[in-house]
Amino acid sequence: MSQHGVGPRAVTRSVAFLTAGVLAVPALAGCGSEDPAGKPLAAPDIQPAGRDRIADGGTLRWAVDSVPDTLNTFQSDADATTTRVAQAVLPSMFRMNASGRPERNPAYLESAEVVETEPKQVVLYKLNQQAVWSDGREIGAADFAAQWRALSGKDTAYWTARNAGYDRIQKIERGDSALEVKVTFSRPYADWRSLFSPLYPKDVMGTPDSFNDGARKKLKVTAGPFSVKEVDGEDDEITLARNPRWWGKPAKLSEIVLRTVPRDKRAAELAAGTLDVAEIDPSAARRITVAARPRSSSSPLMGPGADRSAADALRSWAVANGTDEDAADEETVARKKLRKAVTKYTRQQQALRGFEVRKSLEPAYTQLALNGAEGPLADERVRRAVARALDREELAEAVLKPLGLPAVPVGSHLALSGQAAYADNSGALGGQDTKEAQALLADAGWVRGGPVKEQEKKKGEKAAGAEGEKAGSSEDRQDDDGTYVVGEDNKAHGRQDPADHLAQDGKQYKQPAQGGAPGAYAPKGTAAPANREAAQLAKNGKALTLRFVLPSGPGSQTLRTVADRISRMLERVGIGTDISKVSDESYFKDHIASGQYDLALYSWPATAFPATDARPVYAKPVPAADGSLNVEQNYTRVGTDQVDQLFDEAVSTLDEGESRSLIRKADSRIWAAAGSIPLFQRPQLIAARKNLVNTGAFGFGTPVYEDMGFLKKGAKPAAGPSAKGSAAR
Repeated sequence: MSQHGVGPRAVTRSVAFLTAGVLAVPALAGCGSEDPAGKPLAAPDIQPAGRDRIADGGTLRWAVDSVPDTLNTFQSDADATTTRVAQAVLPSMFRMNASGRPERNPAYLESAEVVETEPKQVVLYKLNQQAVWSDGREIGAADFAAQWRALSGKDTAYWTARNAGYDRIQKIERGDSALEVKVTFSRPYADWRSLFSPLYPKDVMGTPDSFNDGARKKLKVTAGPFSVKEVDGEDDEITLARNPRWWGKPAKLSEIVLRTVPRDKRAAELAAGTLDVAEIDPSAARRITVAARPRSSSSPLMGPGADRSAADALRSWAVANGTDEDAADEETVARKKLRKAVTKYTRQQQALRGFEVRKSLEPAYTQLALNGAEGPLADERVRRAVARALDREELAEAVLKPLGLPAVPVGSHLALSGQAAYADNSGALGGQDTKEAQALLADAGWVRGGPVKEQEKKKGEKAAGAEGEKAGSSEDRQDDDGTYVVGEDNKAHGRQDPADHLAQDGKQYKQPAQGGAPGAYAPKGTAAPANREAAQLAKNGKALTLRFVLPSGPGSQTLRTVADRISRMLERVGIGTDISKVSDESYFKDHIASGQYDLALYSWPATAFPATDARPVYAKPVPAADGSLNVEQNYTRVGTDQVDQLFDEAVSTLDEGESRSLIRKADSRIWAAAGSIPLFQRPQLIAARKNLVNTGAFGFGTPVYEDMGFLKKGAKPAAGPSAKGSAAR
């Protein structure tokens, strides 16, 4: 997955976090008349069009990261493709709007409201009378009850990944008619709208066997605009076909084919005509953007040979026509290969002119995780110093500004701008302040320029880079020529601006250093006399060096670029970093989840239900019976009783305003503990055929699959911004 994001809320959330202790928390945003939630930073970009302009029929070929191991979103191996299929083929009582807030889905639900609070909370669902499963049976209380029993956690024979919310239900019964479902809770539950989305038929949820195995590779009974036609493991495809029993406006497309295509192969597949829409990385977005421009001298050079200067070309010609026959033959072969590559690239660029890049911000953010379990970061002062050393605006601009997206740092761990629970609570920790960072480190006993003893590898440190390679450290950068390249598999060219290159492929390059720092070539442990401020911090003979673990896959260039910038920011306050790049497969399992890191970068999704979904991410780790630490999804190992209590209170009140206030208080205390630092909302870059409408960068919103399609010949998309979302139904 690009940038190591984690799937939607249907999948168990894998992320890191923090908490605060007894630190003073500033007054919360929102005390005035202005809503602190604000608006989404970027609108959806889906090329909206009315249904009357869309052709009937056609197949949409859509790139995905994988064909999932299961079609059951409530199992631990579900992924983002599982969720995409569920959205198209299963009922969902609520879906997300363009602001990331839940709204009633009228296709299935006429109304849903809390009708009683005493002595128990009771929610009454009134179902759309036309809503039926694909086998003709009405959707009703039996389906709700089967899903509750499967996910309640009371029967361990069901292999469930989560039961939050369902464990608070006391009973489910039919209302006054078959179209009414009454859900009674044993304890108040603020996030009741999160339940039954998606809703599986009782055929899947009714028994442990059917739950565990019945929906892994097939879904016989569905109730959406599409149904699952085929899961092809050999060709790595899932085919969704128009559902003839769908009671709403019929799907415009005949089929949707979800094809597994690696991220670094998608531009070529688009050019070959085998895909219609795909999420892409910044380098592919740059290719498509350039391809769409009129040819002119102002278009940047890209592709094979683009980095060759006139001098390089002249040298190549001279060698190919020189007297050294072996060198001439070798150069001639190389020139032929280059011409062939250029021809292929040019042909692809011509084909890519039929596509455009639709962009928004993904409902997920990238954060810096700080492992507070052991080592220097177990000291809250050091964690806070790391946070105060970071210029989050610079990091956001480096990633988002070249893409033409709003470069605004994320101000909350628990929501994103526009969502109901959002407020910028970063003031509880404070912004970039070098002097404050240095003061915190000094208070923690770390001093500049002190002697450093040779240290043995700490247990687990070898594992941090076992499957990868050492990418470098702040110490290494003092010893070489300053040309450290994030990724190490590409070389910088002095004439290219680093920030501009980031827009193309997510990598960042540094110019050669001009001279060396005083003391740079002295033996290790020797202070730099002429520039004490440049020396690394030390304490008790140990240098302050943090293990920075990163994924090495082709979709992680941006993360590695951000890590390089963070390392240089930390170096300014005397903190060294030891960067290890590890395989994507082992990154989370062997490093983040197991705690074999000090610093790490990864993304996690926003949720409309933070009181439920964020609780395990920030829960205070507790000792297990075997003496190990039960961290749930709190991979930073930082937590407090106070934050746990705020979550418990927020999820148990039915006053929505009070719940939001409690969530914001929890976030302020999470900021103050500096266990994880939100950086920026992730870019969402989608390549789509120009005539494909109501599809693209959806942002927060849930896609409306029945409105997707291709424009009729001669038709044009709707006027106005894509922020309006899919055409009115």
